[in-house]
Amino acid sequence: VAETYDVANDLLSAGRDRAWRKATAKAVDSKPGQSILDLAAGTGSSSVTFLKPGVRVVAGDFSQGMLNVGRKRHPELEFVFADATALPFENEEFDIVTISFGLRNVVDTSKALREMLRVTKPGGHLVVCEFSQVQNSLIRPFYNFYLAKLLPAISRLASKTPEAYTYLSDSIKAWPNQEALATLISEAGWTNVQVQNLTFGAVALHIATKAGAR
Repeated sequence: VAETYDVANDLLSAGRDRAWRKATAKAVDSKPGQSILDLAAGTGSSSVTFLKPGVRVVAGDFSQGMLNVGRKRHPELEFVFADATALPFENEEFDIVTISFGLRNVVDTSKALREMLRVTKPGGHLVVCEFSQVQNSLIRPFYNFYLAKLLPAISRLASKTPEAYTYLSDSIKAWPNQEALATLISEAGWTNVQVQNLTFGAVALHIATKAGAR
């Protein structure tokens, strides 16, 4: 999957993944002197958007294949094998932890959110970009049709291993909506959870803060 991952994502989202990355980078708003952990970073296409002079960006992923491709494409990034439920980092190591389209695939969402809290500095932030539920009742049927019919067909054209994408539509439908995910984030210990819908709510940003002063 790794070699064609970014191209496949571009096709499957009709190019919207670029706008989602841009919105996530704006929410992260990296500044010199900060350390940022990007989980489920894949080949680093999301991580590189946070990179600025004086900013440390760590790209973490559970797939060695993704990490290997990422290291070749983005040698300027620090790639680390990372299980989101048992992060290999010190307490309060990062100013910001972010994860894009990966939290849905973690076996224990709440445990991962607590781990992200552990490695974040007091006053630091969490930014989650993930598929969610379309809010507009007129658009929702068309989106559901896309998930059920068009997405599997496009994945067969876009990827050398389309079977890796067969889970995608089912996992999106089963994933908590905006409010439910906000509740999970709060229950994990994060505060001031805010939600920003993208593309009619097909994707949502959840932004939260770790209590305490920097």
